[in-house]
Amino acid sequence: MGRFSLILLWGPKASPSLSHPCSGGHPGGKSGEFLLEFDNEEILHVDWEKKQNVWRLPDFQRFTSFEVQGALANIAVMKNNMEVLMKRSNRTRALNVAPSATVYPENAVELGDPNVLICFVDRFSPPVLNVTWLKNNEVVSEGVEETDFYPSVDNTFRKFSYLPFVPEQGDIYVCQVEHWGIPEGKMEKIWVSKAPSPIPETMENVLCALGLAFGMLGIIAGTILFFKAMRMNDRRGFM
Repeated sequence: MGRFSLILLWGPKASPSLSHPCSGGHPGGKSGEFLLEFDNEEILHVDWEKKQNVWRLPDFQRFTSFEVQGALANIAVMKNNMEVLMKRSNRTRALNVAPSATVYPENAVELGDPNVLICFVDRFSPPVLNVTWLKNNEVVSEGVEETDFYPSVDNTFRKFSYLPFVPEQGDIYVCQVEHWGIPEGKMEKIWVSKAPSPIPETMENVLCALGLAFGMLGIIAGTILFFKAMRMNDRRGFM
């Protein structure tokens, strides 16, 4: 069975945030997030400025629905619950947990063919983070898309950033991540565009030899079986 969850993220971007799974809504403003998940995959989140659902994939709305007004009606309840949680913790500042980051292409790389670079930032807290793409030391922003902050079971968060690109030999791409938990303030993951390594000639020769050997074995085995069958038929003819 899958698991549904509603996630509330609360807190100004200028200070550590407190996150808590909930079954209600979220106060308006750019500093928070109302997220509906299934098996740790986003189904939708609520755009508080437009007061509408933003589906992770359009087809998802064929299988479920969610009323934005219901979330808005729970704002006061969620605000009160969060205030209680902060008082119980004596308004203790959240610990800063530094992220890890990985950069990889969406599809197999072919020079000149459009592709997408993915920067996966994982296991960080609080959910306040900036991702910047650079190509050959120049900032790239065109076409860049990001997911929301996805919560993990260990109370950390993860996020994806997507950069459409056309790989060309020697191009250097950098995913730059800024977070309070990083001692230097930011970290960089480098990905270099290069053609797939061709199969070495020696490897080609080995594969060719193996193919030839298996072919010869097949011919020999077939010949032996043929003559055995002929002999068996001859013996049956004498009986």
